[in-house]
Amino acid sequence: MQRILVVEDSSVVQSIVKIALRRYGCAITYTRDGVEALDAIAREGEPDLMLVDINMPRMNGLELLSELQGKGMLPRVPVIIVSTEGEDHDVERGLGAGARAYLRKPFRPDQLCALIDAMVTA
Repeated sequence: MQRILVVEDSSVVQSIVKIALRRYGCAITYTRDGVEALDAIAREGEPDLMLVDINMPRMNGLELLSELQGKGMLPRVPVIIVSTEGEDHDVERGLGAGARAYLRKPFRPDQLCALIDAMVTA
């Protein structure tokens, strides 16, 4: 894994993600919404993994997944949704939109790493 795109508008969650991802030694790009994420992808190319929040300004995570589907990036680029929206129907909606995993906030860094490790070895 060389590059991870984190699409998250909370600086607190970005800090937790940064701690968790340190062990992978990869490049990390942080964006605050789906519009910035699409700009980053156009500028830097497809990431190896994406972490995507649902509730964000301008373009939310589900709208971003729809855009990625339209561009043919899913399922090629694995996506983990990281969200406070944690009801069963929210999880089903996120996975149905193309995410490979769903992590409810709040989470511990080791929980995120376990999901990433499972994706990398799968």
